[in-house]
Amino acid sequence: MNDSDIYVITALLPLSALMVVLQVNPYHALVIQGILGAVATLVYAILGAADVALTQALMGTLLAITLYAIAVRSSLVMRLGVLEDGAMQADDDSLRDDTKRRFGQLIDNLRTIFGKRYMRLELVPYMNTQALDRALMEKEVHATCTPRSQSEHDDQDDAAYETEKEPLHTATRVRRIYDIMRTELSSPGIILTYVNVPDSGEKHK
Repeated sequence: MNDSDIYVITALLPLSALMVVLQVNPYHALVIQGILGAVATLVYAILGAADVALTQALMGTLLAITLYAIAVRSSLVMRLGVLEDGAMQADDDSLRDDTKRRFGQLIDNLRTIFGKRYMRLELVPYMNTQALDRALMEKEVHATCTPRSQSEHDDQDDAAYETEKEPLHTATRVRRIYDIMRTELSSPGIILTYVNVPDSGEKHK
């Protein structure tokens, strides 16, 4: 291999490193990081540093990419606590069907919103609303979604309650998620609440 080939291969190092820094999609960044490690391994091998090349291939590429992939996969998840039956309960069939439709629309919108940020939406079922609240306070989930019961409408008139038709109450303990949902969530009949868990657990709309 002549000098010009070595220069070309070596030039790929800063180029691939720059691509990793500028990459928005974390999964694409993982692929480019693997390419960067492979190029570095090749350069070390060409220059006669076989031991360094082997270390780079095993530690700097294979192990590092595996750990990065696990970290990205586990961190880019929005865990939403829901009732175990997957739908919201209501007193009559018309309200129950309407609540199910609203819930499905909400889930679709959330998948779209967080999908743009390369995040997965994971639904975590719980037996009842008390278990949901406890999971949120104990940081098992990032947010919860429950139907707003009739008792929560005691301070509203009947006309307002009938208009809302059993709105869904979505609470989150993560301020960034709350800001995203408040700005981009377009589902009708959604009541969004931020829960300040670290301080006092008080809710702020």
